Amino acid sequence: MAAYSLISTVFHSSPTFSSLSRFPNRKPTLSLSKSPSPDLFLLLRRPPIPILSLLRHNSNSSDDKPSSSPSPSPSPSALDSFLVLCTSVALSLSLFVADVDSASAFVITTPRKLQSDELATVRLFKENTPSVVYITNLAARQDVFTLDVLEVPQGSGSGFVWDKKGHIVTNYHVIRGASDLRVTLSDQTTYDAQVVGFDQDKDVAVIRVDAPKDKLRPIPVGVSADLLVGQKVYAIGNPFGLDHTLTTGVISGLRREISSAATGRPIQDVIQTDAAINPGNSGGPLLDSSGTLIGINTAIYSPSGASSGVGFSIPVDTVSGIVEQLVKFGKVTRPILGIKFAPDQSVEQLGLSGVLVLDAPATGPAGKAGLKATKRDSYGRLILGDIITSVNGTKVTSGSDLYRILDQCNVGDKVTVEVLRGDHKEKIPVVLEPKPDES
Repeated sequence: MAAYSLISTVFHSSPTFSSLSRFPNRKPTLSLSKSPSPDLFLLLRRPPIPILSLLRHNSNSSDDKPSSSPSPSPSPSALDSFLVLCTSVALSLSLFVADVDSASAFVITTPRKLQSDELATVRLFKENTPSVVYITNLAARQDVFTLDVLEVPQGSGSGFVWDKKGHIVTNYHVIRGASDLRVTLSDQTTYDAQVVGFDQDKDVAVIRVDAPKDKLRPIPVGVSADLLVGQKVYAIGNPFGLDHTLTTGVISGLRREISSAATGRPIQDVIQTDAAINPGNSGGPLLDSSGTLIGINTAIYSPSGASSGVGFSIPVDTVSGIVEQLVKFGKVTRPILGIKFAPDQSVEQLGLSGVLVLDAPATGPAGKAGLKATKRDSYGRLILGDIITSVNGTKVTSGSDLYRILDQCNVGDKVTVEVLRGDHKEKIPVVLEPKPDES
C-alpha cells in the first residue's frame, strides 16, 4: 500500500498514470509511444517532492485511527529504501519500454532554425552534389626490383556530369599524363574512364564513363555573359581528397586573363572569385545562386604559396563551345599561323615591339606564305627573323595579342600579317590552317 501511495503521489499529474489512482480496481495499462510523454519531461523538470515527509505524515495520520489488532510497523530505513527502489524501477521501466536513450530522455531538443539564405545554400548543395565527381589520375610505374608495372595515383581533381551519355567535364591538367583514369560518383561507386578529347590551350577536357543513366545527373548549364561583380558564387569539389566540399564567395572580378599551364596560351574572360579553390577543386563547377553552372574552377593565384589567394574559373560560355566540339569530333579545331616565337621579354631587351618569329616550318601556313625565321649565318652571328607588328590591321605587341586575334578567326580565313623585316615593313597574306592533332 505504501509503494502504491508513493507511485500515485509522484505520477498523479501525468495523464498516462492518472487512471491508476482514479480506478484502483481496474487493471493498470500503460500507453506507449516512440517518444517520451511531454508530461514526463515536465515532471523531471519540477523540483523534487518531499515524498518521505509525505509518507511519514500519512503513516502518522493512520496511527491516530483506532485499530482492532496491533500490527507491526516496518522500520523507517527499510521503508525508505523500498520506496526509492520502487521509484527507480518505475522510471527505468518507462524509459526502457519507450525505446528512448537514457541520456537523451533528460535533454529537451528544439528544431534547428536556419535563415533563408542558409536554407538556400543547403538546398543548392544537396541538389548539385550528385552532379560532381571525384577523378583519380593513375600513372604506370615499373618496380625496379620485380619489373612489374604498377598503377600509382599521381594526382586527383574534380569534374561534373555533362549529359546522360556519361560525358564528364574537367580541367586538362587534372588528366594530363594519366595512363588510366577512375571516376567516383556521389554514391561512392567507381568507374574506369576514357578520354574523349581535350583542349590544352583552354585547359578543358572531356572524359566518359560507362555508368547507368539513373546514376548520372547532368549539371544545369547557365550563361556567363551577364555576370556581375559582387554576386554570390559557390564552388563544389574534392579539395585534398575530401569528399564533396562546398566553399562560398563572390565574383571579385571579370574579364581576367590567365595563361594555360600546358601551352602558355592566354585564356580570356576568366572569372575571378574569392571562393576558396584548393588543390583538388580543379575541374569542379562554379555555380551561381540559382544552382546553374557559370564556370570551371581551374587555378588560384597566391603569392604566399598557400591556397588562400584569388581563384579563377573558365567561363561557361567558353567551355560550352569547346565541349561540343570535343564530344562531336574528339578535338577542337582552332586556327594557327604555324610559327614559334620568342618570349616577350627577349623582344623588349632588343628594344623592339611585336612578335619575333623564331621558326616557321615550310609545311605550316606562315612558312608557305614566306615568313622568315631567326637563324645564324656562317660565322655564328644571329640574324633576326620577321617581327609581326599587326594582323588584319590590329596592333600586335606580345604573344597574347597574337593569340587573342587568332581566337577570333576560323580555319581557312586569309589574314594580312604585317612584319618588320630588317629596316622595312611588309604585308604578307597568310591562310590559316587547323592545329595538328595531338596525342
